[in-house]
Amino acid sequence: MKKLLFLIVFFIISCAQPSVEPVKIGAELLIEKHLDLLRDKRVGIITNHTGVLPDGRHIVDVLYEHEHIDVTVLFGPEHGIRGDADRPVEHGKDPTTGLPVYSLYGDTRKPTAEMLEHVDVLIFDIQDVGARFYTYISTMNNAMEAAAELGKEFIVLDRPNPITGTYVDGNILEEEHRSFVGIQPIPVAHGMTVGELAKMFNEEGWLENGVKADLTIIETENYARDMWYDETGLPWIKPSPNMLMLNTAIVYPATCFLEGTNVSEGRGTGHPFEWFGAPWIGAEDLVHTLNGYELPGVVFEPVSYVPVDVVDGIQIHPPKFMGEACNGAAMRIIDRNAFQSVRTGVYILYTLRWIYPDEFEFRDNRMDRLWGSDRIRLSIEEGNDPADIIGKWQEEFDKFLSIREKYLLYNR
Repeated sequence: MKKLLFLIVFFIISCAQPSVEPVKIGAELLIEKHLDLLRDKRVGIITNHTGVLPDGRHIVDVLYEHEHIDVTVLFGPEHGIRGDADRPVEHGKDPTTGLPVYSLYGDTRKPTAEMLEHVDVLIFDIQDVGARFYTYISTMNNAMEAAAELGKEFIVLDRPNPITGTYVDGNILEEEHRSFVGIQPIPVAHGMTVGELAKMFNEEGWLENGVKADLTIIETENYARDMWYDETGLPWIKPSPNMLMLNTAIVYPATCFLEGTNVSEGRGTGHPFEWFGAPWIGAEDLVHTLNGYELPGVVFEPVSYVPVDVVDGIQIHPPKFMGEACNGAAMRIIDRNAFQSVRTGVYILYTLRWIYPDEFEFRDNRMDRLWGSDRIRLSIEEGNDPADIIGKWQEEFDKFLSIREKYLLYNR
């Protein structure tokens, strides 16, 4: 009787739960509905290992095997077309199809006329992580420019923003600090999909010399802005060697700034960007100070680790302090909806600078490129309060929000 009652209750609860359909990505919808855009055309594809359909097939393989589509060339971003490189990438050949692969993360970061000679339409299909300095959106920007200049069609196969399309935070990049880790005047956490960004870059006239691409965006279906990646029904494929899991992406806009310092950002461990430290840090003092700010959604815990150059059998670029014992902090997210990663990053840098004035160093050029400004670094060096530093970017941030609103493709 108890078992029968349990089954009845379970059935009622199950029926009451709304069924949530998995998100359909742009690549999936291209195959299902929009192959006419490619029929009898020469196609170039900018992609990497994340360019897969939910059934595991890669977009390159699917299109290459289609009898009415002529895939002629592939382009790989930072980390290469297979996503396993942690340094500049060379041109080569795709081992599966034999197609030429041009690296857009080496001496050339924008497709040349020669590379696009046998291309009519250029496709972009790469999973982003929602941070301005993650270079895949810079590759997209440069490829759109090339397509516009050379009269090629450009198609973006949209994918979700893993850290939601609602979290927007950080200062706006300044033109004089434009670089490959900050290509357009957007905040650090932009709260947009790659399709939305492409639309903005194109229609705001931000591409070089104001050129505009013949742009098509294949939107996702069943996607809501407030979805975290683990709510989309899609499998997590780490977008780069150190972007191990969704939690890494959540903290990344806070701790990537440590790449512009002499503090380890956790590379060479199983917790890149979640852990940070150095041999000269006192973990207990650092954690006590950081927790004293009562920053929303996060607590800091003491941690010790030794960075290595092989993690889970994968060779990575030699990390800071390789082979040395580091002490520092582990970030534990207790409320990801309340957590403000970019603002947390300001507090982390401020605290390191003022607890360890003799040891902590900014690598000025790198730090300023990551922030897209020198104002944050200079303000920290002057001892300005983190809340004041954050407050100074609000006016430009608000202007961005009004621009952004025009390009949101999904429910607001």
